[in-house]
Amino acid sequence: MREGITIAGNMIMDILYPINGLPKPGELTTILDGITRATGGAVCNVVTDLARLDQSLPLYAIGRVGSDQEGDNILEELRKYENIDTSDVKREGITSFTSVMADTITKQRTFFHYRGANATLDISDFNFSKVYSKIFHIGYILLLDSLDQEDDEYGTKMAKLLHNAQKKGIWTSIDVVSEASDRFRRLVPPAMKYADFCIINEVEAQNSTGILLRDKQGNLLTENIPSALAEMKNMGVSRWAVIHCPEGGFGLDENNKYVNVPSLDLPKDFIKGTVGAGDAFCSGVLYAAHQEKSLFEAIEYGTACAACSLSKPGASDGVLPINEALELYESLK
Repeated sequence: MREGITIAGNMIMDILYPINGLPKPGELTTILDGITRATGGAVCNVVTDLARLDQSLPLYAIGRVGSDQEGDNILEELRKYENIDTSDVKREGITSFTSVMADTITKQRTFFHYRGANATLDISDFNFSKVYSKIFHIGYILLLDSLDQEDDEYGTKMAKLLHNAQKKGIWTSIDVVSEASDRFRRLVPPAMKYADFCIINEVEAQNSTGILLRDKQGNLLTENIPSALAEMKNMGVSRWAVIHCPEGGFGLDENNKYVNVPSLDLPKDFIKGTVGAGDAFCSGVLYAAHQEKSLFEAIEYGTACAACSLSKPGASDGVLPINEALELYESLK
């Protein structure tokens, strides 16, 4: 019987710069005290969140880091958790890194990314005959250059990889990066065809489906979310299509039942940082899926985990064991 979750994809060193407002082009802003370095990316954030949610859950990391100090630091951080297996992390080149500009006024963040070792992660790095987990999650589409390449049969190499996992009886899950480009409609739909779960934010969902989810004023078009979720299902997502945003979590389950869980009304000064909150939400949903909870419960788990992440500056520092995270969630409802 399969057990555990494999997390694959981006492994990044994040360098966080607190800034006094994001400047317009040609303008200057001040970098404040408190510059920090932390592991980031889908693999580091999600697998660490899951390890903190449940110390008994078998977890496996697949990715690439450089043969450098940053690569050492990433592996050292992951190996602090006894239930994370890093034996399939390969080392070559320069570790991918992101300079994160964290606006202390708006609490928003802007990313400047160097692709590095992540760009070379390819199908040859995966052997699903040796993957014993129940779920295989990979992120981020649009930020894994080799896997984002075209494939004549499946559309993209990413789609072929997901197909290979499904053939072995593994549930597949995907996440997408938020970027300013026109690549979504070309690269995301092929992967959705072989995804059991798709957990993305409203910007990624809008760009992937072509359905408008925010107006020019930035207001969420809640009435359009069911259509976007349905389109994700039409593209091939077989079990849960999930969209998360500051206003709440939304989804269609395996029976196409619509689920809507509002966000928490967090106390003033509760939010200490937003880096990794989306990955934390994803972690909560994946954990619930592994435990075979309902989609409604899964979005509650995701909301609880995201709230924990928001309570600390680092991506995973605030994530609590699942029972404590749910207690926090109930206290903030």
